[in-house]
Amino acid sequence: MNNLDKVIEALNKGEPIAVAVGQNYGLDEIAAALGLYLTLFDSGKDVSIASPTSPLVEVSNLVGIDKVKGNFVNGKGGDLVVSFPYKNDEIDKVSYTLEEGFLNIIVKGKDEQLSFGEKDVIFKNTSKAPSLLFVVGTPRISDLGRLFDAEAMKDTMVVNIDNKPDNQGYGDVVVVSPTASSVSEQVGDLILGLGLRLDPDSSQNLMSGISYATNDFASDRTTPLAFEIASILMRNGARRNRTHTVQEERPVAEERVVGERTFDIKRVERKVQNPPKEWLTPKIYKGSTNVE
Repeated sequence: MNNLDKVIEALNKGEPIAVAVGQNYGLDEIAAALGLYLTLFDSGKDVSIASPTSPLVEVSNLVGIDKVKGNFVNGKGGDLVVSFPYKNDEIDKVSYTLEEGFLNIIVKGKDEQLSFGEKDVIFKNTSKAPSLLFVVGTPRISDLGRLFDAEAMKDTMVVNIDNKPDNQGYGDVVVVSPTASSVSEQVGDLILGLGLRLDPDSSQNLMSGISYATNDFASDRTTPLAFEIASILMRNGARRNRTHTVQEERPVAEERVVGERTFDIKRVERKVQNPPKEWLTPKIYKGSTNVE
């Protein structure tokens, strides 16, 4: 059984699937992860996507970015555990209230003070660990932080998809190619190999990732696979987005540039003047009919 068959078998088990991206991701990595997540979700899979880093403003236009959570959550139920840092005798009382459809857990500290804040609170879901985990664009498994619990995921099949030369080659299925110009093209190729359907949203995300990583296909590292996958994505509804930085346009003012020469428009502007009177006086010219 080859690696692709192993992944297909794991997909067909109907158990929870997860997609993860590490803490130092860029647009290409998160676009690839979201493209894979949306494809799996569209296929009816029980799938979640997570990252230890909150989504950045630069990737806010990607479809499904709001689905990226700080932990893996699937539709199989389980308990939600809210964890607080604890020091002896710091917490005086824990209570709750119900307000407008929300359950509020109130942690009251002694002397009205607590040593921790919102960023220190951890939410954990005790549902079953994913049977299949796709780790996208992440060179080290440690880059997943607390997302990857080695003990809880000892039976999880890990698929490592990356194009970074320093990838450590972890996982049960390793899809690492440093010659690939983008992780998004690798994910697109994998999706096609698994026989899954690319919808317009997943296609657009993957196209955004490829465009960004290849500088709109102008990079010398752009591979034939990038062009091939991009053409398939466009046939499935994706549009090309210009991702390179556009230089600021000059205001229309004093100068016009032609080649390497600069002209001052005011200097070369023609002024209309009244012509001399003799230009307007009719003149009669007499010719000769004599032929010599």
